[in-house]
Amino acid sequence: MLRISLLRLLGRTGLSRGLCLRDSRLRHYSSCPLGARDDAQDARAYFTTPIFYVNAAPHIGHLYSALLADALCRYRRLRVPSAAATRFSTGTDEHGLKIQQAAATAGLAPAELCDQVSAQFQQLFREASISSTDFIRTTEARHRVAVQHFWGVLKARGLLYKGLYEGWYCASDECFLPEAKVTRQPGPSGDLCPVSLESGHPVSWTKEENYIFRLSQFREPLQRWLRGDPRAITPEPFHHAVLQWLEEELPDLSVSRRSSHLHWGIPVPGDDSQTIYVWLDALVNYLTVIGYPNAEFKSWWPTTSHIIGKDILKFHAIYWPALLLGAGMSPPHRIYVHSHWTVCGQKMSKSLGNVVDPRSCLDRYTVDGFRYFLLRQGVPHWDCDYYDEKVVKLLDSELADALGGLLNRCTAKRINPSGTYPAFCTTCFPSEPGLVGPSVRAQAEDYALEAVSSCVRQTNGFVQRHAPWKLNWQSPVDAPWLGTVLHVALECLRVFGTLLQPVTPSLADKLLSRLGVSATERGLGELYFLPRFHGHPCPFEGRRLGSETGLLFPRLDQSRAWLLKAHRT
Repeated sequence: MLRISLLRLLGRTGLSRGLCLRDSRLRHYSSCPLGARDDAQDARAYFTTPIFYVNAAPHIGHLYSALLADALCRYRRLRVPSAAATRFSTGTDEHGLKIQQAAATAGLAPAELCDQVSAQFQQLFREASISSTDFIRTTEARHRVAVQHFWGVLKARGLLYKGLYEGWYCASDECFLPEAKVTRQPGPSGDLCPVSLESGHPVSWTKEENYIFRLSQFREPLQRWLRGDPRAITPEPFHHAVLQWLEEELPDLSVSRRSSHLHWGIPVPGDDSQTIYVWLDALVNYLTVIGYPNAEFKSWWPTTSHIIGKDILKFHAIYWPALLLGAGMSPPHRIYVHSHWTVCGQKMSKSLGNVVDPRSCLDRYTVDGFRYFLLRQGVPHWDCDYYDEKVVKLLDSELADALGGLLNRCTAKRINPSGTYPAFCTTCFPSEPGLVGPSVRAQAEDYALEAVSSCVRQTNGFVQRHAPWKLNWQSPVDAPWLGTVLHVALECLRVFGTLLQPVTPSLADKLLSRLGVSATERGLGELYFLPRFHGHPCPFEGRRLGSETGLLFPRLDQSRAWLLKAHRT
C-alpha cells in the first residue's frame, strides 16, 4: 500500500499544487516548497541544472539534480504543450585547477579527461530519460564567446579592477575563503592543517595579482531583491540563510587566476597573463544556452529557474545575481535548492568507497523505478539516505503491489470481462454523501476519493471494501454498482497516470495506454476527475481498454511474489 499520498510525492518533486474537486476539474494551489508557479499563461519557461564538474564520474546526487529539473520541465510541458515554450539545459563544467590536476594525475590532457567524463554524464542522462533541450560544455566555442563578452560588459561598467589578492584558496571547491571560513584539523602526519570550515577540504594561502569584481557594491541590491521576492529562493530556510549571509560584510571577489598557475580555462580578454575564474566561467553557461550575447536571450532570461544543490547556494544566490546586476540584467526568476544524498548514513566519498553508481541502479531497479525512488524519497530541507533494501521495499510496495496490483485487478477478465471503461451509475454513487435509497451503494468513506491526494492507498481501500470480484455482472442489482466501482478505480488510475508522467514517464505511458487514454488526452489543461459524478459526460465511458501490457512494474523482491498473485485475483 502507498504509505503517503501522491500529492506528497509530487509535492516533493515540485509537481503538484494539491488536488481537490469542486466543479469536477482538478484545481491547483501552491502547496509545495519546491514547486514552480508554472502558470499556463506564462509564455516561456527555462529550467537549468548546475553544470557538473568532470573531475570524477557521475553519482546519484548529480542524477537527482537532473531528475528534479526534468520533472519540473515535464510538468510544465503537460500544462503548456508547445515545444517552443520550454527550455531545459544541463551540461558539464570543464575548466579550472581541479580539472587540470585530475588530468595530470590520470596522465591525460585536460581535454581528453573532459571528453571522457562529459560523455559519461551524457550517457547517464540519456539512459535516465532526462529530457533536456541542450547539453552545454564549457569548452565549447559558443561558451567562450559568451564568457568573454560578459567579462567585457563588466569591465566597461567599471566593475573590474586589478589588485593584489591575498587569502585562502580551496582547489577542491574552486573558491576563495576569508579567514573566518577556515579552520585547522589534524592532517595525515598529525599536524594541524588549514581546511574549509564548510567542506572540510584543504586550503592553501594564495597571494597573486588578479582581476577583482566589486562585489561589495551589491550587498544592498541583493538584499532588496530577496526581501522584495520571498519566493526567489525556495524552500524558505535557504532564502533565510542567504539573507543572513548578506548581513555580514561582502568583500570584493577575485575573478581571475594567473595563467602560469591555471592555464586550463578561458583567457581574460586582452590579458593572456590571466585566466577567468572558473565559477564566473561556469555560471555564464546559463546565458550561453539561450543565445547570449545575441538579443534572443532577453526573451528567455526573465523566466529562468535554477535547480541546485545546497552546497553551491552561495555561488548561485550571491555571486551570480551580483554579476548579473553588474552586467545590467535581472537576477534569476527562481532558485530551487535541494539537499544531498548519503549512503547508509554516511556522506558519499571515493575514500570510503561508498559512491553509488547511478547507471547500475537504473539497470537494477529500472529507469522508472529509480526515478520514482529518488523523487519520492528526496526532500529539499534535509539530506536523504540511500541503501538497497530501502529502494526494493519502496518500489515493491508502491509501484508493484499498490499501483500495479490495482491496475491488474480493475482490468482482469474475471472482473472486467468486456475489457471496457464501465459506466458510472449516479444512483449507486450520488453526488451528495448521506443520500439513502435502495440503489445507493456508496459508503461515507468512499467520498474521500474526491480528494485525489489520498490516491492509490484510498483507491485500493475502495476496491477492497466493495470487493467487485464478489459481484455478478448478470445481476441487475450488482451490475450498475460493479461498473461504478471499476469506473471510479479506473478514473483514479487515469489521474495517477497523468500526474506520474513527469516522474515515471515510461510507466505512466504504459498505464495510460492500458486504460485507452490517447496521447492527446494526457495533458493537465482539461484534466477532469469523475465528470459523471458532477453530471457531465465522461469521454472514456464505454471505451475499450488498451491492449494487455503485462505487469505494470515487476516485483524486485521475488521472495514475496505471492503478494502480486493475490492482487491479480
